[in-house]
Amino acid sequence: MTIAEWAAIITAAGSVLGGGGWFVAKSTRDAAKATAAATEAAARANAAPAQQQANLAVLEATVRRVDEENGQLRGRVLRLESVVRAFSWTVDELYRWARQPVGAPPDPHPLVDEYNRTGV
Repeated sequence: MTIAEWAAIITAAGSVLGGGGWFVAKSTRDAAKATAAATEAAARANAAPAQQQANLAVLEATVRRVDEENGQLRGRVLRLESVVRAFSWTVDELYRWARQPVGAPPDPHPLVDEYNRTGV
């Protein structure tokens, strides 16, 4: 073989290998992108239950707090209703006594007396 023939063979081999290298590089890049996308999807899938669990924990804590506040408010409303009813009873008794003042004025309802002493 002559030098020209060897040069032609080497040039042809270089072209084939060089072109093959381009395909290998492209395949490697595409595989890396696919692997990254799969890893990201897996991370999102693994994080979703943890995020839902965290959201559920926050929701449960909020419900407990609201239930506690609701219980306190109900107690205060019931106490207020009782005191208003007691004041109404006392005013009614004083009104009746004022219309026919016989004897000493009536004593206030015990809740009114307690409210007047404690302010609560």
